Amino acid sequence: MRKSSHFVNLLIPTGILLGLTLLLAAPLAPDIQAVVPSPTPARAAPPSVAPPSPTPLPSPTPTAAAWERYQLRSNDESPLPTPRPLPESAEVPILMYHYVEPLPPNADRFRRDLTVLPENFEAQLQALADSGYHTVSLTDLYLYLTYGTPLPPKPIILTFDDGYRDAYTIILPLLQQYGFVGTFFVLATPTHYENPNYLTWAMMREMADAGMEIQGHGRDHVDLRGRSTDFLVYQILGIKEAVEYHTGQAVHFFCYPSGQYDDDVIAVARSAGYWGAVTTQYGRVHTREDLFALHRIRVRGTDSLESFMAHVEGR
Repeated sequence: MRKSSHFVNLLIPTGILLGLTLLLAAPLAPDIQAVVPSPTPARAAPPSVAPPSPTPLPSPTPTAAAWERYQLRSNDESPLPTPRPLPESAEVPILMYHYVEPLPPNADRFRRDLTVLPENFEAQLQALADSGYHTVSLTDLYLYLTYGTPLPPKPIILTFDDGYRDAYTIILPLLQQYGFVGTFFVLATPTHYENPNYLTWAMMREMADAGMEIQGHGRDHVDLRGRSTDFLVYQILGIKEAVEYHTGQAVHFFCYPSGQYDDDVIAVARSAGYWGAVTTQYGRVHTREDLFALHRIRVRGTDSLESFMAHVEGR
């Protein structure tokens, strides 16, 4: 301890040490305020350096050569190109298929009417190819009617309702064999519950990646007439969002289940962002005013190849 005190005394002069001792021991008088040392002056900030002035941009006044070109264009009295008028209508057969597979045992007359045997379907595709038909999509038809985008010679649209499993196992390979494209209207609920008779989401994604159009048919196959707005939104917007999520492909067209619809159904479909919808009504001519009531040609299981081509060609 003595060495420590002696060491401190060596560092601090005796007078200063005594003064500090008295200062700490004696309390401040109430009428005397402690002197607070003034803060150390802040270091002055270095003078700011102004950024260099930007290089002046050239004057927007046109040069003499540019002005001369403008005058030449202004004095040119040649007529401007006439805008191409939009077509009034489009004669494009839209074929409507359901099943393309062998008939199940004890098939009733409704199932026989809705089923085209695979060999007959292939013969129909061959006849279309031999007759010079080119398959297009509903999107192509919409762009033709609303923007005038050209269609190929003898366009035809192949649609398949309900999203059955044969769309992937039978129809897709045959379409690819002939270089054709198809439009498939699918349902969400059977797929969600993995019904083996219907497409899976993975199959739909593969078909979309192969150039097919996957479009909406409703979450369920139900009559939409006279329904509440909430129910219509669930069915019509619900299938659109589901297909877009699982395929990455935009959904622009709706197929009314069993062809049944009313004004409320059309209003909800429009508000959901659809461009149009197909019916089960017969017809082959389409207009901009009828985009939400597009007519189709039903392909029946009882059709011969001759009657099939007569329907296609409007004979």
